Amino acid sequence: MSNVVEKRPGAPIVQTVEPQYQNCLDIEARFGRATLGLMTNQVWHDDPRRLTFVLARYKFVAKMLSGRDHVLEVGCADAFGTRIVQQDVGHVTALDIDPVLINDARKRINPEWPLDFIVHDILDAPLANEFDAAYSLDVLEHIEAEDEDQFVSNIAASLKTSGVAIIGSPSLNSQQWASPTSKAGHINCKQAGELKSLLERHFDNVFVFSMNDEVVHTGYFAMAHYYFALCCGRRR
Repeated sequence: MSNVVEKRPGAPIVQTVEPQYQNCLDIEARFGRATLGLMTNQVWHDDPRRLTFVLARYKFVAKMLSGRDHVLEVGCADAFGTRIVQQDVGHVTALDIDPVLINDARKRINPEWPLDFIVHDILDAPLANEFDAAYSLDVLEHIEAEDEDQFVSNIAASLKTSGVAIIGSPSLNSQQWASPTSKAGHINCKQAGELKSLLERHFDNVFVFSMNDEVVHTGYFAMAHYYFALCCGRRR
């Protein structure tokens, strides 16, 4: 017996052997095949394992910000990982400085995962809306040292008084193993103490975590590949 059935004239649908997987075809019929984002595609091509690290960072953010109503992502790139945060918060506004990446993200939007996009340089000004939370992954290390306070200040100014921020950045110690592409853009990696000092100029409370591969922990900072800083109590 053929496993191709006619759902409607001219539209043959393949039936899965195990019926619980038929939903895979239903999703494809409704929304098409999801594609990797422009930047995520490059990672998947050059270093597939790194994609697990990137998505783990988004999961940490999602769990820390769970239940927040309106969240700002600063430096969303192609926004491929943003949907992980969307699972746990009310709504996400994603901004990036690069219109090429924002246009790519807009083309791949799924109506069941609504997302606002803005092309904006956070160094120019904070956003007018007061967000419940903000996060920025792998952006600070691309900011010139003389601009880093403006970067953090404008993120903080985009928050409500009760808002929280999460900043994620590779450690300075990790850069000896970074790829040439990463090194070209990483002009401001920091030690954990330096990161905390920067953020404490703008927030009353800063909690720094280590991260290695997919694991976030409270281990020895000098051996961490990546840092997460959870900030609250923004200073006015």
